Amino acid sequence: MSQPDPRAVPSGPAPAAAPARAVLTRVASLGPLLGLLALMVVATLLNHDFLTVANLSNVLTRAAFSGIIAVGMTFVIISGGIDLSVGSMAALIAGSMILIMNALSTTLGPGVLTIALGMLAALAIGALAGLFHGTVITRGRIEPFIVTLGTLGIYRAVLTYLAQGGAISLDQGVGDRYGPVYYGSVLGIPIPILVFTAVALLGGLILNRTRYGRYVQAIGSSEQVARYAAIDVTGIKILTYVLLGVCVGLATILYVPRLGSATPSTGLLWELEAIAAVIIGGTALKGGSGRIWGTVVGAILLVTIENVLNLTNIISVYLNAAVTGFVIIGVAFFQRGRR
Repeated sequence: MSQPDPRAVPSGPAPAAAPARAVLTRVASLGPLLGLLALMVVATLLNHDFLTVANLSNVLTRAAFSGIIAVGMTFVIISGGIDLSVGSMAALIAGSMILIMNALSTTLGPGVLTIALGMLAALAIGALAGLFHGTVITRGRIEPFIVTLGTLGIYRAVLTYLAQGGAISLDQGVGDRYGPVYYGSVLGIPIPILVFTAVALLGGLILNRTRYGRYVQAIGSSEQVARYAAIDVTGIKILTYVLLGVCVGLATILYVPRLGSATPSTGLLWELEAIAAVIIGGTALKGGSGRIWGTVVGAILLVTIENVLNLTNIISVYLNAAVTGFVIIGVAFFQRGRR
């Protein structure tokens, strides 16, 4: 009777373990979405008003501002960078945009042309701010958090100076014509939600279906290897910050008609919300990999948490930022060692 060869590799458990690991990996990748669904169930049980159309519309509209910025932030973080100044940048863009439109309205009137030029100015200022960040970080070889920490203070200080410590208010005539950009809707869907959807789809297309998107991920995985592969690392990284700046300008365009003014507190903690949305959505904090749909879910999840806290009074609304901070720390904890 022949004896089994002890050197033979056991073949029983391996084929079964591989599919199991694949299923677990798949479930883990859906973690943000499953978390959002679980939170929605809990929120509905705590307060039945949560699932009303008006409340869900409010949640998505609120998520649109930080979500649009978070889409741009996803590119920056995947490439290995970060931007702490987006909230202050939004405040400066809002104040500058209002001043420009008020000045133009005296000659062009409070019409569409004035509003269109104001919007173009907002996008241009955002792009220039991003160009400045990217150039200083890449050409000057300064850490991104140092550069953007500096501009965080600079942008808000400049706005405070322009507003003389108070508020910069939009001309009443311009405000009346501009209001529908925030309060209007198409087929019953608020415009901010439509813009957020378009930005997310475009961002996902760029990241996953273009050479630029592949280069961004390659640079985040290994900048040195990317250079050996003849990728224009400097140009790609600068473009990620320009893209983020444009996203900040776009979010500000939607935000300005909501309040009709800019103050030193405008955009406060937006950087926290944007970064949190990105990492909650599954983008590696050390760069190299990420996904736009996860960022969208992360932005909605954060606003849902805030909405639940407001509806249920579980804790004070003044602690919302603290909850966001704990969520960031928790997700970063589970990302330890991951690229």
